[in-house]
Amino acid sequence: MYDIANYKYELMNRISPIVGKLFQSNSLYQVKLDKDEMLEMLVSLFGKFSPEDIRAISDKELTKRIDKILVLEAVSGTLNDLTPEEIEIFDAAVEGR
Repeated sequence: MYDIANYKYELMNRISPIVGKLFQSNSLYQVKLDKDEMLEMLVSLFGKFSPEDIRAISDKELTKRIDKILVLEAVSGTLNDLTPEEIEIFDAAVEGR
């Protein structure tokens, strides 16, 4: 069995620079997301996998996965920010009207 505290520290050290680079290069993340909150969420999420599974993922692949999660987090609340008129336009566009 592995030491959970050390594993969390290991995850934080690996994920933190990736999140930092992604935030630095994406203004959507900077506007829509809290970097520290996302880092905590990602450490918690990836902490559900075994250390061996996470260590087997290359930094490039891990970056791609984290980027996809951040995109989802950033756009998930976007529709909530729309006015009723904008929602109507959005619905019409989705339905192809």
